[in-house]
Amino acid sequence: MKKLIVLVVAMVMVATSAYAAEWNFYGSARVMTWWTTAEATGAADVDAFNMAQQGNSRIGAKVKVSDELSGHFEYGNGIDSRIIYGEWNFGGGSLLIGQTYSPLCMFYSNQVYDEDYGMIVWGAAYSGRNPMIRLTYGDFEVALLPVSASDVVDSGTSATEISSPAIEASYGIKFGNLGLKIAGGYQTYEINDGTTSWDIDSYVIALGASFNVGPGYIKATGYTGENPGGLISSWVGGGATTTGTVVNNREQVGFMVAMGGKFNDMLSVEFGYGQVRSELDNVALSDDDVKTYYAQAAITVAPGVYIIPEIGVIDNEEAGTTETTYFGAKWQINF
Repeated sequence: MKKLIVLVVAMVMVATSAYAAEWNFYGSARVMTWWTTAEATGAADVDAFNMAQQGNSRIGAKVKVSDELSGHFEYGNGIDSRIIYGEWNFGGGSLLIGQTYSPLCMFYSNQVYDEDYGMIVWGAAYSGRNPMIRLTYGDFEVALLPVSASDVVDSGTSATEISSPAIEASYGIKFGNLGLKIAGGYQTYEINDGTTSWDIDSYVIALGASFNVGPGYIKATGYTGENPGGLISSWVGGGATTTGTVVNNREQVGFMVAMGGKFNDMLSVEFGYGQVRSELDNVALSDDDVKTYYAQAAITVAPGVYIIPEIGVIDNEEAGTTETTYFGAKWQINF
C-alpha cells in the first residue's frame, strides 16, 4: 500500500509539472528535387536526378518550465536526436547542458542545395550540433565540447589520448543595421601507432558581418584555421597528415558572401559565392581549392508553405576533379 501511495504521488507531481510547463511544438517537412551534371576531366558527363525527404526535416518543442528553467528538443528523420538540452537562467547569465548548435556556427547563407548546405562547407564555418556545457552572458557564449579525433588522414593510429575537452566561444554585437560576430574554437589530442606519437592541434577563427538596407541585405563571413577538420565541416580536406615523426598541419582559409532582398511577402531572392583554399605543410602540390556560386528565389505560397528553386555550380579548381552544375528546388511546409 505504501508503494502504491508513493507511485500515485509521483504520478501527480509529474502530471502537475507537465501541465504547468508551456510546450510549444513545431515541425518542418522538407523534400528536395535536384538535377545535377558532373563534369570531370577526361570523362563523360554524368547526369542524375535526386528526390528525397531531407534529413533535416524535424519535429520538436520548446519548453518553458519557469522564468529560470527551460528546455528544447528536436528530432529528425527516424530516431535522430538533433537537439535536446535544458537551460538554467541564473540572472547574470545562463547555463546550458545538452546538445545544440555550437558557438562556432556561422549562418550567413540561405543556400538550399542538397539538404540546406547554407555554404557551410564552402566558406562558412560550421561546427554542427554537439553535446556541450555552455555558459552565456548576454551576447557572449563559451562552451566545452567533446574532442573530435577523426581528422588525421593517414596516420595508421592505434590509440588516441584525449586529456581535455574542445572549447568554442563567440561574441556578437550590433550597430544599427550592422551586425558583427566573432567566433573561435580549439582542441588538442595525441595519437600513436605503437612506436611514434603525434600531437594534433586544431584551431579556427571566424568573423561574420551582416548589413540590412530596407528590404535588401548583404552578409559575409570568413575563417582561417589549422587542421580545421576536427572543428568544422569542409568540402576539401580538413585534417593533418604525418610523415615519419613530423605532423603535416593543414592550413585553410574560407570565405563567402551572400546578398539578396525581399520584393514582397511572396518573393525573395539571394545570390551567393564562396571559396575554400587548403594546403598541407611540408607536402608539395597539396593545394586543394573549391568554390561555389548560386542564385535562388524563395517563394512563399502560403503562410508556412515554401518552394525555393535554386541553380548553382560547385567548382573544384584542381586538375582532374569534378565540376558539378545543379538546379532544382526545396519544397517545405512548416507546421
